[in-house]
Amino acid sequence: MTTKELIEQINLKKSFLCVGLDVDLNKIPESFLELEDPIFEFNKAIIDATHDVAVAYKPNIAFFEAYGLKGWMSLQKTIDYINSNYPEIFTIADAKRGDIGNTSSMYAKAFFEDLNFDSITVAPYMGKDSVEPFLAFEDKHTIMLALTSNEGAFDFQTLEVEGKELYKKVLETSKTWKNSENLMYVVGATKAEYFTEIRKIVPDSFLLVPGVGAQGGSLSEVCKYGMNTNVGLLVNSSRAIIYASKGADFAEKARQEAVKMQQEMQNIMAAIN
Repeated sequence: MTTKELIEQINLKKSFLCVGLDVDLNKIPESFLELEDPIFEFNKAIIDATHDVAVAYKPNIAFFEAYGLKGWMSLQKTIDYINSNYPEIFTIADAKRGDIGNTSSMYAKAFFEDLNFDSITVAPYMGKDSVEPFLAFEDKHTIMLALTSNEGAFDFQTLEVEGKELYKKVLETSKTWKNSENLMYVVGATKAEYFTEIRKIVPDSFLLVPGVGAQGGSLSEVCKYGMNTNVGLLVNSSRAIIYASKGADFAEKARQEAVKMQQEMQNIMAAIN
């Protein structure tokens, strides 16, 4: 999916909602555990209930890897289901990969060619040659960790290096890499006060924003400081939506939470326009 197509979907749906698919078998309705593939069937129900108000889905790869071969099969079925039934949806492999060049090339091939995701999250700690292999794929997007929402983010990301915070140097350096126009960035919603500084460096890039909802991030604050003329945000919510209920009404409750977020997004977009 191209950036232009993503922007078209955001304007069409009046939404920049990304639903995180972090499936924990201990948290889904017990009735699913009797099925042959409970992870896929749960994902399918969530997707069917929310696809008209979401523009993206983000399977967290760890929640599939944890179940070995069965988990990978569930991931394959999930991404195939989205691509076949809702091709307008932007898909994100939340894998946080990043290694030496030839290894990154294989990671990119796995997620972009074999699984056919639109994008993947990547850790930039090893630098240019660990990220550029992902950027080489046409109409695919590499979503680089910039400033994350976890407590440990302050261990490194905000340290000053030669008078500038490390996350700023990472952002600035990444713009010099080959095919950097294919970059997006992860910025946690709990770091809303940093968005102004980030937008000075990457004014036009899309930002994937986790941390709204269960982690306490404010959607209005994120939009106030992080939105650009094309919206430029994909705001992720996982637990607040997919685990809104553990009962038989889980899909209905998930939809209610997704619609609530979409309506807030629509109001924000209308106010800015």
